[in-house]
Amino acid sequence: MLLISAVLEFASEEDRNRAINLTAPIQKATRDEEDGCVTYCFAPDPCQPTKIQVFEEWENGASLAAHFKHPNYDAMVEALGSVGIVGTSNKLYLVAKTEPVYGPNAERREVFFDGAEEPQVS
Repeated sequence: MLLISAVLEFASEEDRNRAINLTAPIQKATRDEEDGCVTYCFAPDPCQPTKIQVFEEWENGASLAAHFKHPNYDAMVEALGSVGIVGTSNKLYLVAKTEPVYGPNAERREVFFDGAEEPQVS
């Protein structure tokens, strides 16, 4: 599984809100139409009024590569370009293993992945 985490910054809260409204139908179309898309969400940051937090999950690299050739991707680029992004940051993560954050009774866990040492993040 691949995860994308990104931040889009706009000149004003009004521009950010317009971007959310313009891209909502594209987000839905991406979720509904594109094989391998698990999650595709561009959401307003509640603490920073000029930013959007992006979170995407893709089943594999082939599905993400296909997304970049899909009309939905072109529509997203056009919509965001019409609003005026002033800054971006993004990261792609390859996920080798997953597990629940909480225990079966919603209890807080203290050990994750059987206590295996976590790799260093670069």
